[in-house]
Amino acid sequence: MIIVGELINASRKAVGEAISAQDAEAIKKLAVDQHEAGANYIDVNAGIFVGQEAGYLQWLVKTVQGAVDAPCCIDSPDPKAIENALSVHKGTAMINSISLEKDRYNALLPVVAGTDLKVVALCMSDEGMPETTEDRVKIADQLINDLVKNNIPLDNIYVDPLVQPVSTKSTFGDEFLNAVDEIMTRFKGVHTICGLSNISYGLPLRQMLNQTFAVMAIARGLDALIINPLDSKMIQNLIAAETLAGRDDYCMNYLKAYRKKKFE
Repeated sequence: MIIVGELINASRKAVGEAISAQDAEAIKKLAVDQHEAGANYIDVNAGIFVGQEAGYLQWLVKTVQGAVDAPCCIDSPDPKAIENALSVHKGTAMINSISLEKDRYNALLPVVAGTDLKVVALCMSDEGMPETTEDRVKIADQLINDLVKNNIPLDNIYVDPLVQPVSTKSTFGDEFLNAVDEIMTRFKGVHTICGLSNISYGLPLRQMLNQTFAVMAIARGLDALIINPLDSKMIQNLIAAETLAGRDDYCMNYLKAYRKKKFE
């Protein structure tokens, strides 16, 4: 399971304040805590700072990578902000995200084409958010083929089928899970990823619902998640689910986690 730590996001009040104050120690602590908890990538987002995003995003990348030996997931629809962040990034970054929305696609494709960057391909188009499995897979098909034609390897493509709240439509969870299954079956070599907390929007006990949905998604083939890695119960569930889904040879990851006392 590839984990993207989601906590360094300016939309979170404390993080936004830390970015504005250039509080490097606060950002470094969040980076270290997430990395030590198992995050493979550290998401950086400065989207609330209109007109200042590029500068803040570059500062975040330098600050995070000054604290941890890990790549960043650069979270912005602005190609200039992404390029600014990439200019100081060490190693192979992940870009979150390109979609089939015409303006976004045309702006971001030149940034990622022919590179070794990891690319989140979001199942969104100018027609809006997809509601069915068929809609998601249709967008995924076009995105994957277009990215491959632009010299992006399948292994670098992370399709996000887009999680929507079950509180607004009871079939949204099932449609997402079916889309993950079909994408992983039809497009061998690609990854699937999501920020899954939307599934529980508007409902009580959101953490429990998110943890359960993550396990269900892993069973259908999901192999990357944008989550809070400090949620220890979530991490326990991910480790167990991957073992039970046959994605942990000889249960080595499970046993390693057990020996490190990661399970309650």
